[in-house]
Amino acid sequence: MKNYAFTINGKSISTEKTFDVKNPATGDLIGSASMSNKDHVSQAVAAAKAAQPSWAAKSDEERKSTVNKVADILAENTAYLAKWITEEQGKPMAGPGSMFEMQACVGWTQVPASLDLPVEAIFEDDTRKDELHRKPVGVIGAIAPWNWPLMIAIWQIIPAIRAGNTVVLKPSEYTTIGTLEMVRLINTVLPPGVLNTVSGGGDIGASLVEHKDVDKIMFTGSASTARRIIESSKGNMARLTLECGGNDAAIILPGTDMKSKAEDLFWGAFINMGQTCACAKRLYVHENDYDAVVEVLSDLASKMPMGNGMEDGIVLGPIQNKMQFDKVNDLVKDAKSKGAEVICGGSPLGGPGYFYPITLLGNVDNGHRIVDEEQFGPVLPIIKYKIVEEAIQKANDTKTGLGGSVWGDDLDQAAKVASKIQAGTVWINQHGAIHPMVPFGGIKDSGYGVEFGIEGLKAVTRPQVISIKKPVLV
Repeated sequence: MKNYAFTINGKSISTEKTFDVKNPATGDLIGSASMSNKDHVSQAVAAAKAAQPSWAAKSDEERKSTVNKVADILAENTAYLAKWITEEQGKPMAGPGSMFEMQACVGWTQVPASLDLPVEAIFEDDTRKDELHRKPVGVIGAIAPWNWPLMIAIWQIIPAIRAGNTVVLKPSEYTTIGTLEMVRLINTVLPPGVLNTVSGGGDIGASLVEHKDVDKIMFTGSASTARRIIESSKGNMARLTLECGGNDAAIILPGTDMKSKAEDLFWGAFINMGQTCACAKRLYVHENDYDAVVEVLSDLASKMPMGNGMEDGIVLGPIQNKMQFDKVNDLVKDAKSKGAEVICGGSPLGGPGYFYPITLLGNVDNGHRIVDEEQFGPVLPIIKYKIVEEAIQKANDTKTGLGGSVWGDDLDQAAKVASKIQAGTVWINQHGAIHPMVPFGGIKDSGYGVEFGIEGLKAVTRPQVISIKKPVLV
């Protein structure tokens, strides 16, 4: 079984100590990854620190050109990397799956390459002129998750290097190989040290976060881990961008015709088997519309083929790992014990792989764990409401605030309701519709900082004001 290496200073590093990576659809061993240690973390950070001044000294046009070459590498290797995503993460090749993820990797590389951060004249009068310049932060430590392993890594890597920073990336131990391979390929067009990887478990991530020469940390994952990062980074005063998931609410306004919107809502909830931070994870439906909504969603669920994502025609794969599988199963069991109605699904499918069916639950409400906790899986609780203000109040009754959505035929009414939802992004008649030009980030326990677009590019820079005193005219 091949041992896949991590990259430090442009060189592939293999170690005798490795860890296994398995296919969540079959349980088969698909490879092993070299295990980094604390010395490797220090070497990677040192390489990034040494490479950063010369990388930052390159012109904007040079860095843009190089990032566009990265996009070309990703496009040329889409099929190869998509196969790794499916084998490691479980999402199918087809539909909104691995090929979709790789297309997003290319797009989220090309867009930052097209953006500029020009010098801003922020104040000027007869006596002075003040300019705001954007400088790279330095060395960025990035920790990527297992749900969209390559796409989210690209979200962290590309704005950082576009702005003149260098990066040390640790992928999730559940989905390591595809990310290591992507970085190996990217390094064929980058100067040594600009992009480095280390691999392993939480101890390696902690070593990276705590390192004295890391200037900024970018993290996507749980709020509990984010809190540990906040605590651990106090020694280096690293800047932070934290995206910590959410428990997004979707509200369907009374009388809304859902026939034309149902498929968008379905994928808003169940893309990547619900293993997406900004999925719809709670659905609030007026009591008069409940039966119609349940019927259309359960009908869609019955038509979506689930299985090994390497097989033709599959659009839904497994849950990625046993920890998450057990959490989803526990939450559904708890809901059933509290009297929840199982509209469809509700029990593991059995056999090899972590397969759990699309599950719709009724007769639930705020206060039930399945509603209050982020399930991060293929389960959607559907909650009845009597008046819209009740739905808004219940939607906001959460510690998280990443996204939300409002569904309605009257767009003005929907916009008024959307403005009352406490979330970083609220979509209307869509959910999770992120875009590389549109800032994305959360509030409350969903973290802080934004990614994407100009604001995301600014987030990987530090401002510097140049203040010029004008000569006195005699």
